[in-house]
Amino acid sequence: MKLVSYNIQYGFGGDGRYDLSRCAKIVAGADIIALQEVERHWLRSNEDDQPELLSRLLPEHYWVYGPAFDMDASERRDGRIVNRRRQFGTMLLSRLPIVWSRLHTLPLRRTVRPLNTRNAALECMIHTPAGPVRVLSLHLAHIAAEERLEQIDYLLAEHRRAPSDGGPWSGADDEPVRNWSNGEPEPENPLAAIWTGDFNMEPGSAEYRRIVGSTPYHRGAAYLNGFVDAAVASEPPTDFHTHVKTIDGSLAKRRLDHCFVGGMFADRVRSVSVDIGEIASDHFPLRVDIDLETPFATGVEGG
Repeated sequence: MKLVSYNIQYGFGGDGRYDLSRCAKIVAGADIIALQEVERHWLRSNEDDQPELLSRLLPEHYWVYGPAFDMDASERRDGRIVNRRRQFGTMLLSRLPIVWSRLHTLPLRRTVRPLNTRNAALECMIHTPAGPVRVLSLHLAHIAAEERLEQIDYLLAEHRRAPSDGGPWSGADDEPVRNWSNGEPEPENPLAAIWTGDFNMEPGSAEYRRIVGSTPYHRGAAYLNGFVDAAVASEPPTDFHTHVKTIDGSLAKRRLDHCFVGGMFADRVRSVSVDIGEIASDHFPLRVDIDLETPFATGVEGG
């Protein structure tokens, strides 16, 4: 299956032009699409409802939107209140149904300067041919490593207890007349997971090591409840970066966008690439080809 992660910078390209359709065309061929910096009802983007517009541009995909923050953008029309929310967050689209989702609002440190905003991780459970997988589209803090480490620790704790926590509901329905289960079996909440998005960190950083660990004697090690960098698993091209920015007068090529796959996927990553040169955003799209067709061995997914 083909995955793509793309920080679309709310539709503004490197050329300063606002055009959501460019972003949609770039990701259209993927089976699972993780987008960051998607917004609703901002003046800078014509007060567009971007999740709705993107869903129309990508009509073959199911989708969920997760706002990291939510503020009033309502207005009065013809004597009544038109309720609208100004939102900014992450989105996930999938050719396969998204069985359930939940939004993790991540720890935030209040700043004096510069501007700091709430971050979030949108978690979506997709039942792939391989088995159930939790896919997260996330965006971590851009200011400091300490804040990102707190956010990563939160997500790791949620990840490791997922199978014991269960999904949206669990247990037998003891009030069948109320039909809480809607006639469906208990939703799965597997250990198998993929994290992808804009992590605002580079390989080798403290945050990066917090996710993949440090394995000096066994570089190919993969823990069942841990994560592996998909790019490392697939030996990507030498010139591999997802963001370019001039910092202190020098042009910096940085790999800020990543895909981390659960240990059970360590040998399933087929390729990782970046569309270097795309100008629909200030980031480049990250593409991952991974085997989510071959069924898991019994019990491996940890569901």
